[in-house]
Amino acid sequence: MATLRPFRALRPPRELVEAVAAPPYDVVDTAEAAALAAGNPDSFLHVSRPEIDLPDGDPHSDAAYAQARAALTDAARRGVLVERPDALLVYRQEMTIELGGRSVVAAQTGVVGCVSAADYRAGRIATHEFTRPDKEDDRTRHIAVLGAHDEPVMLMYRSDQAGAAAVAEVIQGVTRAEPEYAFSADGVRHTLWEVTDAEVVARVVDAVASIDTLYVADGHHRCAAAARVAEESEAPEAAFFPATVLAADQLTVLAYHRVVADRAGLSVPELLGALEEAFTVEAVDTAPDPARHQVGVYTDGHWFLLTARDGVVDESDPIARLDVAVLAERVLGPVLGITDQRTDARITFVGGIRGTGELERRVDALADGVAFALPATSTADVMDVADLGEVMPPKSTWFEPKLRSGLFVHPFA
Repeated sequence: MATLRPFRALRPPRELVEAVAAPPYDVVDTAEAAALAAGNPDSFLHVSRPEIDLPDGDPHSDAAYAQARAALTDAARRGVLVERPDALLVYRQEMTIELGGRSVVAAQTGVVGCVSAADYRAGRIATHEFTRPDKEDDRTRHIAVLGAHDEPVMLMYRSDQAGAAAVAEVIQGVTRAEPEYAFSADGVRHTLWEVTDAEVVARVVDAVASIDTLYVADGHHRCAAAARVAEESEAPEAAFFPATVLAADQLTVLAYHRVVADRAGLSVPELLGALEEAFTVEAVDTAPDPARHQVGVYTDGHWFLLTARDGVVDESDPIARLDVAVLAERVLGPVLGITDQRTDARITFVGGIRGTGELERRVDALADGVAFALPATSTADVMDVADLGEVMPPKSTWFEPKLRSGLFVHPFA
């Protein structure tokens, strides 16, 4: 049984929402955040990326955490963020994505409310990734000093659950009304509706309560940090944190590609020869669009398509059958000597939204680099792994579109 409840939020007035709304803190670096917020004192990046307003630009300094709190206080004082009473929200996002040479419309609509840190601790909010201690520590301190959860997590649930149909019915009714916000940013159309009617709220809460498990799609570090803050804080509201909750069939998952700085001393023919043990290798003229159990390889200005040979993939194992796992076990480790993707400095990760052109650009800038273009991991694979209490290899999923920050902040007091 999962808990979802309405919450009191700080939200921008309708006329300021486009100025306030910002990308999530973890998809822009300090320089990108500074450029986006330049000339815009209302941008939420002043809260989520406070180092942009400090001379040293250190995001982990005492001054940075204090600056985040000051920026949030200032936004509330100036009416850039205004307190709204308890409510749920319905949040729709739509964007066009180029996939394999075709345009695909990614649209997702979910319910925004507060979920329980106790549910996270008990596994009713299930995870599929390890968190990095440094990132978890950073988010914990950020939330604690801020006295608020400033960015939501994205949770999903199996679409065949009994409560899924009831939630979908409520969403259908709510979205017929005039929205609270409707704006476009970074190629994404964002539309939000406020839900305050007690009967409608109760229907959503009861429907979600009938869902056995919510799964973290995006925001593992924020979930872990929220749970830690809940344990350390005496504020009752700290026991809950904001989430956008969606049916899994609403979500678009893109691949997470890999770039390796070198071929471990192998020539291109030697690399391809090593790969032929587990894959058939085909030279192709352009970047391929890999299907399940295929991998695109780019090196020395050329693309190749790998297809796993019969018997290479253990389809009975929910983790071993993942293409990111096959790549790790059959290529990265034995051929290139990368045994820990979380710590090896030779490997970097490229979200599928950036396209294979980004892989070519990065590899072409290296003396003997190599890129691996992977197919996307499915939401079913993610949930199957989480149900086992296991974790996926690092950077297995890239969800699009990303939730916009600054649309709703959950203060503790």
